[in-house]
Amino acid sequence: MEYTVKSGNPEKQRIGCVVIPVYASRKLSPSAKIIDKVSNGYISNLVRRGEIEGDLGNTLLLHNIENTLCDRVLLVGCGKEKEVDAKTFYKINSTMVQTLQSTGATEIASYLTEIPVKRKDISWKIQHSIEAIDETLYEFNQLKSEKKETRRPLRKFIFSVNGRGQLMTGEQAVRQGMAISAGIHLAKDLGNMPGNICTPEYLAKQAVAMAKQHTRMKTSVLEEKDMEKLGMGALLSVSRGSRQPAKLITIEYSAGDKKQKPIVFVGKGVTFDSGGISLKPGASMDEMKYDMCGAASVIGAINACAELLLPINIIGIIPTVENMPDGLASKPGDIVTSMSGQTIEILNTDAEGRLILCDALTYAEKFDPDVVIDIATLTGACIVALGAHPAGLLSNHNPLANDLLSAGQTSGDRCWQLPLWDDYDEQLKSNFADMANIGGKGAGTITAACFLSRFTKKYHWAHLDIAGVAWKSGTDKGATGRPVGLLTQYVLDRLGSSK
Repeated sequence: MEYTVKSGNPEKQRIGCVVIPVYASRKLSPSAKIIDKVSNGYISNLVRRGEIEGDLGNTLLLHNIENTLCDRVLLVGCGKEKEVDAKTFYKINSTMVQTLQSTGATEIASYLTEIPVKRKDISWKIQHSIEAIDETLYEFNQLKSEKKETRRPLRKFIFSVNGRGQLMTGEQAVRQGMAISAGIHLAKDLGNMPGNICTPEYLAKQAVAMAKQHTRMKTSVLEEKDMEKLGMGALLSVSRGSRQPAKLITIEYSAGDKKQKPIVFVGKGVTFDSGGISLKPGASMDEMKYDMCGAASVIGAINACAELLLPINIIGIIPTVENMPDGLASKPGDIVTSMSGQTIEILNTDAEGRLILCDALTYAEKFDPDVVIDIATLTGACIVALGAHPAGLLSNHNPLANDLLSAGQTSGDRCWQLPLWDDYDEQLKSNFADMANIGGKGAGTITAACFLSRFTKKYHWAHLDIAGVAWKSGTDKGATGRPVGLLTQYVLDRLGSSK
């Protein structure tokens, strides 16, 4: 899809379709008033007759309006003008795209950017229009033998800005929107790949291929023998039951000052999670291919930052394994030694994510990080606590947590903070090792984070539990690409605050 910005009145756009907002109670937007004036009241007459009410989700396609140069005008209902928030704005853009797909128009001039969105500027509206459009158009059909092809697909969107003074701002917003959207697309493609294709080796190859596309990026991959030398007994305990060897992927994006400490993203990469010996129920087990969405989001976010040539240093660490119930698989009651030297009693082999993350978090120390953020589909308890709307957030550093909460609000990819109190540590006690890998009943998301916190004492750290937001089930089943938007916005905010 091609995106650009332009200033100018809607009636002068020589294009396939101009998209105009209309508000509830039949109130015309500024662009609708202009079209109405040049067409001798055509729009207001339609509204007066009730052809479109302006309620959210309403659309009306018009052809060859008098004294306009466009072929079509699409009126889109936006609800009450003063009540449009970020979520509503997304729905408006999604409705627009769904309607346009059947019109035959290929080039679109959108005046939806004039909609007043609470506490959001033109830059935000353009960026998030792009993300909404691409999200609506996304399909994962790489593995289908027959692919549906639209005869006249949408290929270009022009976003209206108010005067030439906003052109530069708009163009920057286009770049950000396209980069973040591409990162989300990449993360979704990786997440949607089945486990027989997306193996640890496949993830490693994708990370290597991405690095070759960017001059300031390099990728290295540790094999199991390398991890054995480093003492990563926790990570390797998970891959024991699989014929797919574990990998530890490190992506280095170095575009900042050499003395600048890096941001480190650590992404859980369990390419398929059977539960191991603590076997999961069969129902919906196919969705356990999504247990590597933390890894996918790290790849997507770093790709977005590289596309934008952001002047910052970022390290992506991805421990990637399969968790399978082979004869060599770890058993409940086994005790392993982590890279940190701490011992872990494995009471449940389905609590494997924290076992691979704890060694990756220890490995992160070698990069002398400014902050470390891990991203993981870690606990079903997070879904019970927060549902499918925000990611769970826990941190040992309140300023970092606040920065992530703020980035979530800006991006629309929200998170919600849970307490990381010493009180919960008691649940991880073991009679035979330094700690157990589960904390028993109650507060499963928190005790999982408490476990990880034991490996993050040397730096500022935050944990994002994305179990509820990484994919959708049912008829809309598929990876969401979250939290690529949140992570990229966090980096953008860091750069903004450092200027």
